[in-house]
Amino acid sequence: MPRILYFFALCNLVVGTGAFVLSGILIPISASLNVSVATAGQAMTAYALSTAVLAPLALVVTGGWSRKRALCFGMLVFALGNAFCALAATFPMLLIGRVLMGIGAMFTPIAAGVAVALVEPQRRGRALSLVFLGISLSYVVGLPLGAWIGFQFGWQWAIAVVAVCAGLSLVALIAWLPKDIQAPGASFTGLGALLSQAPVLWTLALTLVYFVAIFLVFAFIGPVLQALVPMSAARISTTLALFGLSGVTGTIVGGWANDRFGARRTLFVQLSVLAVTMALLPLTQGHYELLIATLLTWGIAGFGMMSPQQSRLAALAPAQAPILLSLNTSMLYFGTALGAAIGGAVVGGVGFAHLAWVGIPFALAGLGTLAISARKPGLLRPA
Repeated sequence: MPRILYFFALCNLVVGTGAFVLSGILIPISASLNVSVATAGQAMTAYALSTAVLAPLALVVTGGWSRKRALCFGMLVFALGNAFCALAATFPMLLIGRVLMGIGAMFTPIAAGVAVALVEPQRRGRALSLVFLGISLSYVVGLPLGAWIGFQFGWQWAIAVVAVCAGLSLVALIAWLPKDIQAPGASFTGLGALLSQAPVLWTLALTLVYFVAIFLVFAFIGPVLQALVPMSAARISTTLALFGLSGVTGTIVGGWANDRFGARRTLFVQLSVLAVTMALLPLTQGHYELLIATLLTWGIAGFGMMSPQQSRLAALAPAQAPILLSLNTSMLYFGTALGAAIGGAVVGGVGFAHLAWVGIPFALAGLGTLAISARKPGLLRPA
């Protein structure tokens, strides 16, 4: 694999940590800013909506730039957003910082587009899994460390550390990234024609419902863990680290399975496992070992989904892969936002311990979109 993809993985470690670290420290955030835990969870929604709506616009605006300049711009905005969050004294200020971070998250689809352009089609799955490995590693390193820092020294310090790491990543990008990266930029050219074709719509719909199911729970993972098995801050960090390790495994296995068995078969297994683990999670209440076993299985299935989905889209229209990948990222974060919003709306009635059951219909809907697209795969018309 090209060495630059390993570098992108490290940068995505920072992006993933900044994006999701709040989910482990919602309780101290809510206490500090005088809002409920459910309301604090909407900071995840703000980030997700910004990434879904504003990041694609930023991708198109910077589509004519060199890939180095666009990548550096994304990391700069992400670092500034983190710094704003770390200094936030009110909840609206925190939301503004999260919106800036969401725009800066354009870094990830740009890196994915570069990965697709640099390797031959039969290695696409592994290349994408390598780029997204950094996101998975954020659950091993960033989230547990952020939770520990947040509970020990204050939630602002957890975010400040991410801001510093993003700044260092920007310096490294400026110093080490080649100037002549050959990869297309995103544009709206042909977008209407693409979105009129069923294969694209069903693929994007799968990403949407899949992430609604996942983030309906994960946006509140700290309170969910506490509701299932009350634990110390150190044990929460350990649990999140174990979950992150399963995510790393899932990312690697997902890329390998995509290249070995094909995207459709891989996704069918992942979605089926996700639905089963969401059904089992509330039943682990009071049993830490069963909780860990269920979370690890969930992590392997959940994190492995991105490579097959990205590969499906890139195969549908290779020449328009950048805009398709950015649309897929939009669906990911729309799903994240909807999941967090739905979770916050229903948690008062069902409780954190049973929140996973609300996500099961969305996982099953993902299987439905996969079945429909299998019956009528269709062929893309030139856009």
